[in-house]
This record gives sequence, C-alpha cells and structure tokens, in this order.
Amino acid sequence: MAMCVEDRISNFPDHIRCHILSFLPIKAAVRTSIISTKWRYLFASISTIKFDGYLMSGLTERNLDSFKNFVDRLLKFPDQVSLDCFRLNDNVSWNDKDHDFDVSGWICAALCCGVKEIDLDLKNLGDTLPAVLFTCHSLVTLKLDAVGSEIKVPSDVCLGNLKTLQLRNSVLFGDSIHRLISNCHVLEDLAFIECGFDNISEVNIQSPSLKRLVLEFDVTEGRYFNFVVVINAPNLVYFQYHAAVAASYTLSTMKSLEKADISIYQFDSINSETSATHLIQGICNVRSLSLTIDEVVSKLSIHVFFFPF
Repeated sequence: MAMCVEDRISNFPDHIRCHILSFLPIKAAVRTSIISTKWRYLFASISTIKFDGYLMSGLTERNLDSFKNFVDRLLKFPDQVSLDCFRLNDNVSWNDKDHDFDVSGWICAALCCGVKEIDLDLKNLGDTLPAVLFTCHSLVTLKLDAVGSEIKVPSDVCLGNLKTLQLRNSVLFGDSIHRLISNCHVLEDLAFIECGFDNISEVNIQSPSLKRLVLEFDVTEGRYFNFVVVINAPNLVYFQYHAAVAASYTLSTMKSLEKADISIYQFDSINSETSATHLIQGICNVRSLSLTIDEVVSKLSIHVFFFPF
C-alpha cells in the first residue's frame, strides 16, 4: 500500500518559499516551476538573482536568445516587486560583443526593482555601468570588480543609503574618489582593492560614518606613489593599508580605532621613511596593530592598552 507523503513545503506562504528559492542556483529555482501550479511562477519573485559561470556553461548558440529573453522577463516580471541582490560574476564575458547581453539594461531593471545589493565582476565594466547606478537610493551594498577598466563617477552621484562600497581592480581618475565617498552619507565599510589612480594628487577619504576601511592599492614594481593620502574618519574601528609608501599622509585623530593591519614597502628614499612614520603616528591610538615593513617576512604584533586614570 503506497504511503501518502504530505507536501508541507508547498503549503508554506509564498514569501517563505521565495526565500528558500533564493538560496538555489537560478537553474534549480526555475526547475521548481514544474512541481505544481503553486510553484509555476514563484521563481520570478525570488529576491536574489545570481548569474555565474555555472549558468553560462550550459548555454549554446541555439538557446542564447532564449536565455536573453528569459532574463528580460525575469527582471521585468510583474510580480518582481523587490530585489535584495543582483550578481554577475565568475569573470564570464557577459558584456563582450560576441554575446551581446544587455547587461546595462539588466542593471537598470534591477535598480527599478529597488535592489539592495549589486555585485558585478565584469570586463569593460566602466563602459557598461549606467549612470543611474550612482544615484540609486535603494542600494545598501555595491561591489564592483572592473578587471582593470575605469570606473566613471558622474557629477551628480548620490548614494544616500549605501553602507558598503567595495571597488576591486578598478581605475579611478581625478577627484572621482572624493566625489563618490562624500556623497555616500551613511557609508560604514569601504574597500579599494588592487585599484589604480590616474591624474590624481590625493586620495581623499572624508566620512564621519565610516567604521571599516581597506586600502590595497595597485602597485607597479618600482613605482613611487606621488599622491597624498588624506583620511578623516573619526569613527573608524578597523583600518587596513597594504601598499607602497605614498608621498605623504594626513590622518585625523582616530580615537575609535581598535585594529590596524599595515603593510608598507618600497622605501627608496628618506622621504619614504618620513611618510611611513607619519602613517604610523596617525594611528597611534590603535589598540591592536599588525605591522609589516618593506615586505620583511617578520611580522610585529603590537598591542596598546589604555587604562583609566
């Protein structure tokens, strides 16, 4: 006698089943549409949309157009009222001329859905980003890996609710850094990882709300950093700096700083040593310091304790 197995998951409210689907790869989420009529269009309301190399591996020239249409319908589906995360990564050629995906249009559609997090890892990213990305008030987290291309920051940039900003393998020009950061009024977590800067005299980071800062600058061997690093972040708790010695440092008092991880190198002049000294002096209030100098293998761990009088 066959046993009757109760399908409890199908009886969950739609928002709970959507949350479950958000943890699945997009292919698996779409396949749930054949379970029953309750599941037929549920995948179109998932809050996390991630496209990666796994998804691309199954595409052929024959079904490429079908995939494009599917993504367009998914992002513009009537039931897609909100979106938590939109992600394109794994170094897939999403925006090359061979595939001709409308990546910029996808990003705009995600923004129209009130997306909270955007994570993009794309070649030629600077030519793909729509200007409206930098004026989106729903964004809380923005992660961009430009694979060496320029990030163009428009003059009217305003990301009023952005709390996490991570730029990786990106090139920024002129005062774009200061313009970007100064218009992120509640920014708490900022990271420049393997980034390069052109036509710039200073890296100016002014943010009273900032709590975590990571600076890992792109360094060409033998290149001297001829710009000034200015940091005014009085509520900073964590600071990481891995780069060559800059021309000079201007750091405001960091009374809240608890941990710092500093790795500095390319001491090719007396000026370099002076600048490095200014950097260390600027974080003298830190409670725990990890310091690596001139790529020496030995690593110092210095703990500074403050006692009430």
